[in-house]
Amino acid sequence: MGYTDLDRKAINTIRLLAVDATSKANSGHPGAPMGMAPVAHVLFNKFMNFNPKNPDWANRDRFVLSNGHGCMLQYALLHMFGYDLSMDDLKNFRQLDSKTPGHPEAHDTPGVEVTTGPLGQGFANAVGLAIAQAHSGGVFNKPGFELFNNYTYAFFGDGCAMEGIASEAASMAGHLKLGNLIMIYDDNHISIDGDTKCAFTEDVMKRFESYGWHTEWVKDGDNDLEGIEEAIRRCQQVKDKPSVVKLTTTIGFGSKLAGTHGVHGNPLKADDTQHVKELFGFKADETFVVPQEVYDMYYQHAAEGAAKEQEWNALFQKYQKEYPTEGADLARRLAGKLPEGWEKSLPTYSPSDPAIASRKLSEAVLEKIHDVVPELLSGSADLTGSNNTRWKNAVDFQPPDLGIGEWSGRYLRYGVREHAMAAVMNGLAAYGTVIPAGGTFLNFVSYAAGAVRLSALSRVRVIHVATHDSIGLGEDGPTHQPIETLAHFRALPNCMVWRPADGNETSAAYYMALTSKHTPSILALTRQNLPQLENSSIEKAIKGGYVAVENTEADVTLISTGSEVGICVDAVKTLAQQGVKARVVSVPCFEVFDAQPKEYRLQVLPDGIPVLSVEVCSTMGWDRYSHEQFGLNRFGASGPYKEVYAKFEFTPEGIAKRAIATIDFYKGHPVRSPVNRAFQQII
Repeated sequence: MGYTDLDRKAINTIRLLAVDATSKANSGHPGAPMGMAPVAHVLFNKFMNFNPKNPDWANRDRFVLSNGHGCMLQYALLHMFGYDLSMDDLKNFRQLDSKTPGHPEAHDTPGVEVTTGPLGQGFANAVGLAIAQAHSGGVFNKPGFELFNNYTYAFFGDGCAMEGIASEAASMAGHLKLGNLIMIYDDNHISIDGDTKCAFTEDVMKRFESYGWHTEWVKDGDNDLEGIEEAIRRCQQVKDKPSVVKLTTTIGFGSKLAGTHGVHGNPLKADDTQHVKELFGFKADETFVVPQEVYDMYYQHAAEGAAKEQEWNALFQKYQKEYPTEGADLARRLAGKLPEGWEKSLPTYSPSDPAIASRKLSEAVLEKIHDVVPELLSGSADLTGSNNTRWKNAVDFQPPDLGIGEWSGRYLRYGVREHAMAAVMNGLAAYGTVIPAGGTFLNFVSYAAGAVRLSALSRVRVIHVATHDSIGLGEDGPTHQPIETLAHFRALPNCMVWRPADGNETSAAYYMALTSKHTPSILALTRQNLPQLENSSIEKAIKGGYVAVENTEADVTLISTGSEVGICVDAVKTLAQQGVKARVVSVPCFEVFDAQPKEYRLQVLPDGIPVLSVEVCSTMGWDRYSHEQFGLNRFGASGPYKEVYAKFEFTPEGIAKRAIATIDFYKGHPVRSPVNRAFQQII
């Protein structure tokens, strides 16, 4: 192995770049980079395959920094290996619009695979990346053509280990025997509140052993470079288990505050910075220094990575000739394109078709498109029979030796792990060869909210199939009936929340979810049957909102989503019996409707007509489209769903009563469309 003074100089360079960047910003976390610089150097320079000139090479090793507050560690490495991250970028750490934000963000910084920061998320993302590699290898690898054999490496700390999401993901990874996954646990005994003895004293390695992981322990993570290398090599040799290396380190190694929480989230004081530089053989009055011999060593490894990519490209060209069908499929996926004409397989419906629950309509879409969109992976958090997320001939993604599936399988059994499922899907989407969909009840997408937020922030295409979307699920009652959930996720930027009212709208939701490459989707779907609407179509629904029942002489517009649209259509007939004319607007997706031209939105919601919104959930947010809101700003009730709807007056008669009250209130007053505002929202 033969580590030299040059290796130690490189390690100290990483440490001091973190010290200088956090000092210049007067903000940040120098402690973790200073403690983890040795393992980072060994991992990146001795093990990882990557090409800084092409950060998207398909078979690169993936690296995830789950303890994302230590991001100066990653930024320093990316700069020194030659990624498109300049010294000026390091000097702009944590500054507005820089490429070096306060936590790693995949769309800001070349070489960052996933957006991390909230602890435990990156851990679960890494499990997703490892699943995607195992699946891609299972689908595309052939004898003599091992196109996908990369490793996923991740760093995590005590904070990640404490978060429940990491436990969920670790349990799943152990079951799946992901031998391509190697985690490094920064065992520095420090969290923000101080020494971990105040809150976290479990034996973390015993926990991982019980999950089915291979474990290693390097007791001197500050100095034992040979031990670190040997531990990672042993992990690589374990093919039937994920591995974790417990690396006992000193947070803020070299600082006067080393080993204390004082060096976790604060820049070093000026005298401490001077002390550290002198200790490591650097000049105290110089900042942001990278010795040329360190650049040279790292550039040599980067060049080796570029050569490996060239070998891979040559192998892939040969593969395309030998296996033209698989080769074309993979080339298309890597180019980010969907199969030509796939959308023709989406089912369409007419008013004469029977009433069907939208969870079943979703299942019908998956049955029709799974063959023509082979990159689509589905799954469920232990609710397969309720979510209807599995097509009939689906093969499970499982280790082949379990006898219940294959690596090439496209259906994931997430278990009762909603939060990990959502974060694992973020990792799957980030890998670049698959599109993940996963199911749970809409109410329990709230369990996964942290990961859904990161889906939106990091701009990944993930589909959440969220069934049992309202009080319409009936007997399970208030604990399972979502009230605030739609408002919550509609408030989330860059997230499409679809609540389709019939079959055509459900197909439209899938069309938009699959064609929106940089936006996650939540499909809120019913347990109860919904009638097929007279005027719905995929073309209309993909605008996010459209007129479902028109009347040019209408006294009121009823605007609604999902299961309530059909009730509003019936309310039009009830109102007609009272001499009142009404029209109905279906708005299955706020976000998509908001993106339409104002002229179109004013056609749907014109001036001069008061608008009443109807949705069996929180009314929060509905003022953007309506003058009055009929909703449910309390918890639901347990009982047969029709009785529950009747209790809260979500019936044609209850809607008609409120429509008349709306008409009476606005009579004699000029009515301006809710679309007409003083200024556009910032989006």
